[in-house]
Amino acid sequence: MTRDDLVDLNAFMAVAAERSFTRAAAKLGTSQSALSHTVRRLETRLGVRLLTRTTRSVAPTVAGERLLATLTPALAMIDTEIASLGDLRDKPRGLIRLTTSEHAAETVLLPALAPFLAAFPDIQVELSIDSGLTDIVTEQFDAGVRLGEALAKDMIAVRISPDLRMAVVGSPDYFEQHAACLTPQDLAQHNCINLRLRSAGGLYAWELEQGDREIRVRVDGQMSCNNTATIVQAAVRGVGLGFVMENTVAEHIANGRLVRVLEDWCPPFAGYHLYYPSRRQPSAAFALLVEALRRRR
Repeated sequence: MTRDDLVDLNAFMAVAAERSFTRAAAKLGTSQSALSHTVRRLETRLGVRLLTRTTRSVAPTVAGERLLATLTPALAMIDTEIASLGDLRDKPRGLIRLTTSEHAAETVLLPALAPFLAAFPDIQVELSIDSGLTDIVTEQFDAGVRLGEALAKDMIAVRISPDLRMAVVGSPDYFEQHAACLTPQDLAQHNCINLRLRSAGGLYAWELEQGDREIRVRVDGQMSCNNTATIVQAAVRGVGLGFVMENTVAEHIANGRLVRVLEDWCPPFAGYHLYYPSRRQPSAAFALLVEALRRRR
């Protein structure tokens, strides 16, 4: 690949990202006419049209979309490797971008990050909180944190938390007004607080297990939300039954604000893992973070 190839490909990506020759030219510090000439030169060399141009907009063609799908992760990797050269200096430095769930951030990452960031003042960490699964390559994250069962097979996964458990809970006031909940089938008679998960494509079905029996229960209730902390507070206030991580309600159970049911249907399961692409070359800063998280397991 020649220097001109890289220049032309960078110009094409800028126009495709901005959907405008004018904005892309301003971003690249060149003229609109020069940028248009560069893209036409690339299209001529490749023998295909990469952009559809109208008087009001610019959009990639099918060929352009295909080229973008290849270029975006490849050039992102090049940028990452160039940035990682700074780690050859005396002190580890640089930005580490992580995508994680809210629960993992609060219970695993933040306790580890406080001493880690104090020990390495030239390292910055950006957390993106998202309940859904994120394509860390496309979105240019260094790594993600999710439950082990949700990870793609082509990722390197590092265990960073102990086993976890779920808990079905309700307030004492709630159980004074409703029948006991002794089996998963009893949930049909209860006002349950639903969790809406983007990764589940809608409302999350409660996953219960006892021995060899595994069942998924679609529960009903008056309230649903996409935040587990809100579900905990709603359960404490007597709105209904919540199905949440055990460690988020342990204190409420100990203090009597919540009552746990169906405990024998909530066995331990694999905890959180830090995952990243197998082809990624970890920087010194990233390797230090991995080790800090691994030690806290």
